[in-house]
Amino acid sequence: MGRPKRADEAGGIYHALNRGNSRAAIFDTPDDFDAFERILAEGLSRYPCQILAYQLMPNHWHLVVRPTADGGMSDLLRWVTLTHTMRRHAHCHTSGEGHIYQGRFKSFPVQDDRHFLVVCRYVERNARQAGLVTLAEDWKWGSLARVPSVKLRSFDFQPGSGKLSSSCSSSSCRRSMSR
Repeated sequence: MGRPKRADEAGGIYHALNRGNSRAAIFDTPDDFDAFERILAEGLSRYPCQILAYQLMPNHWHLVVRPTADGGMSDLLRWVTLTHTMRRHAHCHTSGEGHIYQGRFKSFPVQDDRHFLVVCRYVERNARQAGLVTLAEDWKWGSLARVPSVKLRSFDFQPGSGKLSSSCSSSSCRRSMSR
């Protein structure tokens, strides 16, 4: 019997995450973080999804994802985790030496606008809560650091560039993320 199909409908918004096997680091250097961002951008050029917020932490990552086709998030994240694992093993010359991720990604549907704000705030403040930075926007590997000073919300990777663009301005939202 196969696994139950996860919620992954076009237009829905989901908080997706995965972490290293046994909570081990999956990003050791700035180059590791950058490589994952490039893989994610490449995946977004292949699969129908938007990233609304994200945060890469040393031993896990969080994405707020909006699939634009049914099954898009599962396809994207399956490809991203598999590609990241294969490229990391190739780069580190550890092919066949075990798992990088604890398992499949987890995802939770965002219920409404208020929940969306709570999820984005949680995701974008993760490095601050972990004591890695004083201000959430100072963490280089998250969507909040990619936003111009007065803009926030609705992020999309620019495929191939590894960069995010944003629309919708809100300095009050930006300030609330920093607290």
